[in-house]
Amino acid sequence: MSKQLLHLVFGGELTHLETREFKDMSKLDIVGIFPNYADAHKAWKAAAQRTVDNAHMRYFIVHLHRLMDPEQEEQDGQHEH
Repeated sequence: MSKQLLHLVFGGELTHLETREFKDMSKLDIVGIFPNYADAHKAWKAAAQRTVDNAHMRYFIVHLHRLMDPEQEEQDGQHEH
């Protein structure tokens, strides 16, 4: 069984294309939390394709496992891109 590496996928409409500041925090789209990067990437891609007509909509993948246990990540020497 592979190690559980939690990832959060979320997005929203940005104020400007050059920033990562959201226009309305109350309208963030929380897609979900996924047990690995591959599943998170699939969800990210689907959300991004669903909103392709709005250039200001952006979706992100956050590596929750790195935030929850940063020391373990350094010990493992694993780095996802």
